[in-house]
Amino acid sequence: MSVVLITGCSSGIGLETALAFARRGDTVYGTMRNPAKATRLIERAAVEGLTVEVLALDVTDDASAVAGVREVEARHGAVDVLVNNAGIGSAGPVETIPMDRAREVMETNFFGAARMMRAALPAMRAKGAGVIVNVTSVAGRVPGTAYEGWYAASKHALNALTEAIVMELEPFGVRVACIEPGFFRTEITANGEVEIDPADPYASDQAWVGEFFSKSVEAGGGDPADVADAIVAAATVPDTPVHNLVGADAALFVDMVAQAGTFENWLPIGKSVVEGVAGPRPV
Repeated sequence: MSVVLITGCSSGIGLETALAFARRGDTVYGTMRNPAKATRLIERAAVEGLTVEVLALDVTDDASAVAGVREVEARHGAVDVLVNNAGIGSAGPVETIPMDRAREVMETNFFGAARMMRAALPAMRAKGAGVIVNVTSVAGRVPGTAYEGWYAASKHALNALTEAIVMELEPFGVRVACIEPGFFRTEITANGEVEIDPADPYASDQAWVGEFFSKSVEAGGGDPADVADAIVAAATVPDTPVHNLVGADAALFVDMVAQAGTFENWLPIGKSVVEGVAGPRPV
């Protein structure tokens, strides 16, 4: 059995992933910034008779990331499986979204995963074994979407970093993979909502795109337990590819982009997809 450290376990994919590994009999550490939000995880684990230990860990803080990893290493020698799941969404125009919020998205989604990898890798390399699973998004595999630019940028960046570190870690016996979900029923959209200033020149258009994402997640989103199963598979199947789309919509989007061939060809297709869900774009 493996020692598994998972970030962002208060809800959604992280919570389901912690339970999925615990069902296998793995030693699971579910981390989150605020352990007071662990109630759902603890209750779900108790119902099934599972053991999940909750640790406080803030992926945006260097000291917190290192301390969390070192606590696990002090007990077990090394983390066998690191799942970088912690992430936030945030909608807004590239021009007018507060830069503090844009930095928060990058610090959590991109640098947060980088911090965790840097903290866990020395012991993994010394052991000559380990698996890192980075939860990115189909947003990191397709062109950026209006008003989701910072989120998409963070996921594209993490995909690229993963590709680089795969090659770097090959000689050391450490394997890395990306899980790239489409739309799933999580709280990321609700948690990432920001109040739209009516005076913002992008206000009406942003609301329209926001409706598309809300409907896609709330009405058409899949079960996050399916993503958890994909994460477990990526961690346990040695020949898992680096990039792993999860969800029929994710595969469809990537296929549509590939068939379009260029961003210019994709642009009207992507627009028509959004309009099919959110209705006509305001003019």
